[in-house]
Amino acid sequence: MMRTSLLRAGARASTRLTTVQRAAASSYAISNPTLANIEKRWEGMPSNEQAELWMLLRDRMKENWAELTIQEKKAAYWIAFGPHGPRAQASPDEGRKVALYVALGVGASFVIFTTVRMFAKGSPSTMTKEYQEASNEFLKNQRADPFTGVSSPDYKGKGMVQSPPKSN
Repeated sequence: MMRTSLLRAGARASTRLTTVQRAAASSYAISNPTLANIEKRWEGMPSNEQAELWMLLRDRMKENWAELTIQEKKAAYWIAFGPHGPRAQASPDEGRKVALYVALGVGASFVIFTTVRMFAKGSPSTMTKEYQEASNEFLKNQRADPFTGVSSPDYKGKGMVQSPPKSN
């Protein structure tokens, strides 16, 4: 019990210390070597350094912007809106890659389709014209859809017939 309260007190003290350090850090300008060529170095920086630099800049921007140096303003703008991460420029050959992968996908689907068709059995017996005409007669006897369907008095359509006659 005592140990946990000591740990909590230590954590609060360290939190206050980092807040004080951050407040002190925001009162002075970030060094020029830290911000020099940030556009070229940003992608190669470890993510914890990127986060630390952004936090420093964010804390500096909470103060009077007139006190920011030109380097800090440029770095803050570039980090926030520069062409990196999701806004990065596409590689020059990305269009060719997309076209190649689409062509490969279409080609693979064509191969799968033709392979399935080669090993498939013939049409089912329900796809003959005779079977479909028998289905029409069954629907008429059952009085299915008497207002607009096959069993309606004014029906002029083909009903279930969609196949040519069976060839022997």
